[in-house]
This record gives sequence, C-alpha cells and structure tokens, in this order.
Amino acid sequence: MPQAPAIPQATRRQHDREIVALAVPAFGALVAEPLFVMADSAIVGHLGTAQLAGLGVASALLTTAVSVFVFLAYATTAAVARRVGSGDLPAAIRQGMDGIWLALLLGAAVIALVLPLAPGIVDVFGASATAAPYATTYLRISSLGIPAMLVVLAATGVLRGLQDTRTPLYVAVAGFVANAGLNAALVYGAGLGIAGSAWGTVIAQCAMAAVYLTVVVRGARKHGASLRPDAAGIRASAQAGLPLLVRTLSLRAILMIATAVAARLGDADIAAHQIVLSLWSLLAFALDAIAIAGQAIIGRYLGADDAAGARAACRRMVQWGIAAGVVLGLLVVAARPLFLPLFTSDPTVKETALPALLIVALSQPISGVVFVLDGVLMGAGDGPYLAGAMVVTLAVFTPVALLVPALGGGLTALWATMTLMMAVRLTTLWLRARSGRWIVTGATR
Repeated sequence: MPQAPAIPQATRRQHDREIVALAVPAFGALVAEPLFVMADSAIVGHLGTAQLAGLGVASALLTTAVSVFVFLAYATTAAVARRVGSGDLPAAIRQGMDGIWLALLLGAAVIALVLPLAPGIVDVFGASATAAPYATTYLRISSLGIPAMLVVLAATGVLRGLQDTRTPLYVAVAGFVANAGLNAALVYGAGLGIAGSAWGTVIAQCAMAAVYLTVVVRGARKHGASLRPDAAGIRASAQAGLPLLVRTLSLRAILMIATAVAARLGDADIAAHQIVLSLWSLLAFALDAIAIAGQAIIGRYLGADDAAGARAACRRMVQWGIAAGVVLGLLVVAARPLFLPLFTSDPTVKETALPALLIVALSQPISGVVFVLDGVLMGAGDGPYLAGAMVVTLAVFTPVALLVPALGGGLTALWATMTLMMAVRLTTLWLRARSGRWIVTGATR
C-alpha cells in the first residue's frame, strides 16, 4: 500500500459513503448472476436425470466461456472511470461503446465456433451417452445468447465506470425473474423440454442486453457521443483486456488444478471440496463487490489527476477489505454447523470438510486485501502487472498442489495450499501497491 499521511475523518467518511453506495448494489448483482443456473437446474431437474446431467455439462461450459471474457467488464470500468474523472463524459461513453462493439465481435466468434463443434466439446467434457444429446441441444441454443451475455458484461463495465452500480442490480434481478418465468413456461407450458430452458435463458439475456443498450445509447445521445464502431477504439479495448484475460485464465487454471487434485484424494474429499469451494465462491462475491467499487473509484481519481486521492482511497479500501475479511471469517466459523448439513448428510464428508472450512475462515482477511488491491490495480489499468503476478502465482501453486496427494496430504492440506496461493497474490499485489507505480494519472493510461 502506498505511503500516505493519515486520512482525515471527513475524507474517510466520504470514502465510506462511496464504497457502500457502489459495493452494496454490486454485491446484489453478483449474487443474482449464479441464480440463472440455479433456476434452470431446478426446472430442468424435474424432466429427468439425463436432462439435468446434460444441463450440468452445458452450463459449466457456458459459465466458463463467459467468465473468461469478464475482462470486458473490468477493462471497460477502468477506462470509462478515467474519462469520467477527467470530466469528459462523451469520451467516457465513447470508450464504453468500444467495449460493447468488442463484446459483439467476440460473441459472434464464439457462436461460429460453438454451433458446429458443440457435440465434440460435450464429448471432451465427458458427458455420458444419455446426457450428451441434451447437453448438445442446450449448448447450441444457449450459445446464441453469448453475444448478449458479453454485451451485458461490457455495458455493466460502462455503468460501473459512470459510478452507477444500481442499474446493473435492477437489470440482474429483473433478468433472473424473467429467466425463471420463461423457463417454466417454455419447458412445461410449451412442452419444449431442455430446449425450452435454453431458449428462456437466451431471451432473458437478450432482454437484459437490450435494456443496457437503451441506457447507454440514451447517454450517448444526451452527451453527443458517437455510436458507430471505431476500429482504433475497439483495438485499444482488446489490448487493454488481453492482460486481464491472461489473469483470468491463470486463476481458472488454479481452480481447475485444485479440483483435479481433490478428485485424486477420493470421493469424500472431492465431495467436501465442492462444498468448501461453493462457500469460498460465495465469500468471493462479497469481497469482489468492494473490488468493483475500487475499480470505479480509483479510475475516477486517476482520471481527475488526483494521485493523493487515489492513494487515500486505496488505503481506506484496504481497511475495508481487512474488516470484511474478519467479519466473513467469523461468520463462517459461527455458521459451519448449519452450513454443512445443507449440502450433505454423510458424516465422512462433513468431517473432511470441517477443517478445510476453518482454513477458509482464517484466510478471509488475506482474501479481503487481495480482492481490494486487485480492484485498485484494475481501476488503475495496471493489467500487465496483474497478468504477470497471476502467472507467478500459478507457477508457485501448481507444484505445491500436485505434491499434496504424493505426500499423503488430504483436503485440509489442499486448502492450506489454496491459502498459500492467496498469500502469494497478497505479496505481489502489496508490493505493487506500495511501489506507487500503478499511479498513472490522466484520461488515459
């Protein structure tokens, strides 16, 4: 963290108000996103085991594909926030439109790949002979909604950069309700089965994208910003997003390696791992909300040439990250007797998961600072450093994790390795924050 004088109380209160105003709606929107898959699963599950298994494979593929492109939101937030800080709203919206056009191009490319290759992709991911046809059907239809999903990511980044996290919350909640209603109507009312679930999701995603585009287009017209695609701007958006893509892929690789190692430990261990990982992911949503606030706030300060304000905001958000981590850790310890029975009645799985849950609880303050500094550096547009830091983390984590089964370690040892991974991330991010090299002011980095 950069050296700076103590933050005056009035400034702290201002930062607190900004963080709460941005983070709370962002958390609601983040939590609403996985509810799409939950609603689909609840409705399709009543069609049969093969249909549910097919949905599981296809939705995992879609979720992974979309999460890879999350840089569309992150890079756009930082770029738009800088323009907002510089007082140039037309340029801010123009920057956002470049991100949206990039999302459409990437979405079209994904469709072109998925439609013909869907059966092969499903095969590679090990779907059974009975589940594969359902997975292929769902994947092909749902892929038509990928451009809309990516537009939602980019447009969410635009609004976050404009310091608006409430609109994404409203759109996410409305999208979830529409998705659930459409799924029920098309799966059962229209008798379309799993195809109806896929079409319901596509329609809901397209409607969400249409709402976002309406909001952005209205802002563009109000401020006289061009809506036409600009090759240089789209290329710049892609260049800004590429390092964040490397970061995301490295993080996904870490999670996949952890799951693969857990699978080698035995059935009870992999079952317990999935429970612990689901809680870890839920906690990540809460901490990521503060990181999103950091992206928007830091980008705005740097765009306004206010380096001191950026440093002070960084310090205050780190304090928020530590406090949130402590609170979440205590909640995990207190709620563990209630949490485990929700997922399993197997005493062996419970016994295996419990020590790992305690490690997750103890590591939350570390995670809090990691998420916050991640958001700060994203807001500063420091993508190349984030990419390099995550590759280093992957290089440290992989051999240690692979040694867990070789040395006779169990799930507790694996989650200790996950904590090591977060500690490496903390070290790399803290060193960068202290150096102050991320502080590059101006409307563009």
